[in-house]
Amino acid sequence: MNNTVQVIAILALTMTALGATAEELPPAKQTALKTAAAVDDEVDRLARALWQYSEIALREERSAALLAEVLEGEGFAVERRVAGMPTAFVAQWGQGRPTIGVLAEFDALPGIGNDAVPRRQPRADGHPHGQGCGHNLFGAGSVAAAIVLKRTMERHELAGTVRLYGTPAEETVVGKVYMAKAGLFDDLDAALDWHPGHETEVNNQTGQALNNFTVEFRGKAAHGAFDPWNGRSALDAVELMNYGVNMMREHVEPTARMHYVIPAGGEAPNVVPDYARVWYYVRDVDRVKVERNYAWVLDVAAGAALATHTEHEVKLVTGVHEMLLNRPLQEAAQKNLELVGAPAYTEADQAFARDLQTFLELEPKGLSTKVEPLADGVKPTEGGSTDVAEVSWITPTVSVGVASAGLDLPWHSWATSASHGTPGASRAAQVAARVLALTGVDLLTDPELLASARAFYLEKTGGAPYRSPIPVDQEPPLPEAARPEASR
Repeated sequence: MNNTVQVIAILALTMTALGATAEELPPAKQTALKTAAAVDDEVDRLARALWQYSEIALREERSAALLAEVLEGEGFAVERRVAGMPTAFVAQWGQGRPTIGVLAEFDALPGIGNDAVPRRQPRADGHPHGQGCGHNLFGAGSVAAAIVLKRTMERHELAGTVRLYGTPAEETVVGKVYMAKAGLFDDLDAALDWHPGHETEVNNQTGQALNNFTVEFRGKAAHGAFDPWNGRSALDAVELMNYGVNMMREHVEPTARMHYVIPAGGEAPNVVPDYARVWYYVRDVDRVKVERNYAWVLDVAAGAALATHTEHEVKLVTGVHEMLLNRPLQEAAQKNLELVGAPAYTEADQAFARDLQTFLELEPKGLSTKVEPLADGVKPTEGGSTDVAEVSWITPTVSVGVASAGLDLPWHSWATSASHGTPGASRAAQVAARVLALTGVDLLTDPELLASARAFYLEKTGGAPYRSPIPVDQEPPLPEAARPEASR
């Protein structure tokens, strides 16, 4: 099927589903749909390349370079290494207002790499990491949406600016936090976002606010058998802190989540550990509750240090708000999502999903093929946090989810990594590119929508300025290889 025929077929299917004709869409939205179809092959290429790279947080050198180069080739002005992060970039085209931001993620998760097969099988090239959250699709679809918006603006001489944010390290809830602290979203009129998932829907739940921090304890080393009385165990302090936090669980609200790991706990059993480190996430439904529980946990840490005669240091790595939903933008995105429809997965795509579900002893439901309705009220909060929330407290923001992996498959797993590397996975990114581009056209051409979104945002925030959860002078937590001094 040649490209012209393909475009006509896609438009015909879309309009048939709506009981409408192409002529009933505004000309700019017709152009956006045709342009999106024309870049489908590029979406597929980018999604496959990002899956192959599967680079983890703040090490996404090839992924960021690929997306930035594509945008430069399209005529965007690209600024690299923004907000102190080597893999963060901003690409901009156009001039004047409104300024519409499109968010793009591309980082992978460590240790969950898998071949694109419906069973547990490490990648043939031995690469250990994987796109278990589908950020290869995310980055490809968002870049395509920005390109479609730019070409549509050119064709119809629409005033305004489109800006693509290459945001690294979402999996560690870092990238947008530090970009927000640097003021990179301050002049946006609205932001558009999407994410792969189990279902195709406009996001209608807030997620959880979060503090991500470490506590280091330092004591005195000694022989564990010969003279332990001369030692002061940093590991004892960690264990005492963890015990105290676990006692807290009885006295916090059911919405609170507190979880930890011990990355450093000593080197040998016969040495009293003089250094130990525990890494915590504290979450709740809003920022106020997180700060309250965080303060209590810090009291517990101080008490543990006092009880064990050790010293302790707290390092807040990152923190985020809960998502601030914007109803006018949600409703606009819902209309465009229903216009485009869920991905049209093939029988081969469905068979892969069912085989994977069967392998994991799940019901073989396959992939979702429907658009979920937008409920009248906000859905109950689910687990998980995102740094997109920081953008939503700076400017009106909307997020869309598109089904990309089989229903009920465990997220952040080798199974979703495999799913996001299949030939059909890019269909999710292609749907997302259309929906974000159409919503962007709405914002560029409908001043009332933009005004409604801004009014809703101001009502929810009370006009209060954004305040970052992290200290003003704190630098991003770069891995050693990514620090500027490492290359000197």
